[in-house]
Amino acid sequence: MATAVAELAGVTVTRGRAVLLDNLDLRIDEDQRWVVIGPNGAGKTTMLQLLAAQLHPTSGIVGLLGEVVGTVDVFELRPRIGLTSSALASRIPRGEKVRDLVVSAAYAVVGRWRETYDEWDFARADELLQQFRIAEFADRTFGTLSSGEQKRVQVARALMTDPELLLLDEPASGLDIAGREALVATLSELFTDPHSPATVLVTHHLEEIPQGVTHCLLLGRGRIVAAGPLHETLTSDNLSATFEMPLAVGLVDGRWTARGA
Repeated sequence: MATAVAELAGVTVTRGRAVLLDNLDLRIDEDQRWVVIGPNGAGKTTMLQLLAAQLHPTSGIVGLLGEVVGTVDVFELRPRIGLTSSALASRIPRGEKVRDLVVSAAYAVVGRWRETYDEWDFARADELLQQFRIAEFADRTFGTLSSGEQKRVQVARALMTDPELLLLDEPASGLDIAGREALVATLSELFTDPHSPATVLVTHHLEEIPQGVTHCLLLGRGRIVAAGPLHETLTSDNLSATFEMPLAVGLVDGRWTARGA
């Protein structure tokens, strides 16, 4: 039986009178690749913050990597979780060299300072840069890269520590078609690799779902509309209920689409 890397049990998150997440139950196993889809304000980023050990629930239990959030030092949990997000990206110095940006994930810092690394660290960083086809940019500064190249660097950085759980918060947002397709192709290779960690990808757009995704969570108004195996869950009826409008889901050559019905 597969081991759970994350479990939410009766999880609710409130801010004042606003209910951001309402009584969520979810289990993510080590061999699963999840996509989370929902409209703006559905609670997707809040849920990802829970899974990243960056937020405590107002009520309910969050289990991560065999520990219960609130009973363990989160600074011990976080290095075991890889994360890409716009909030993290905004903290990256534009003058930081790409190789340094990736290798510094070993210390969970953004921007190298006085920390030291051994040969294994640099070998691991170079391996990831090669895997994501950005090795030629190793000595370039982050700010000189295109948006698509920057996204791939961020995913490589998130994998630097060999995390047990990988969280990707709208990694294709802001990319043009070429950048999106290059990133989706890269993520498809990652998601279909049986040695990759359990992954949760948040997106608004079905076109951004890579090959290899096994499960889908549809989130609306802070509640789970549907959750389960991808092909059983991502249906026109479920997506229509999630976005509260008639939508038709399509699947062509392994790529998902959605349009108004």
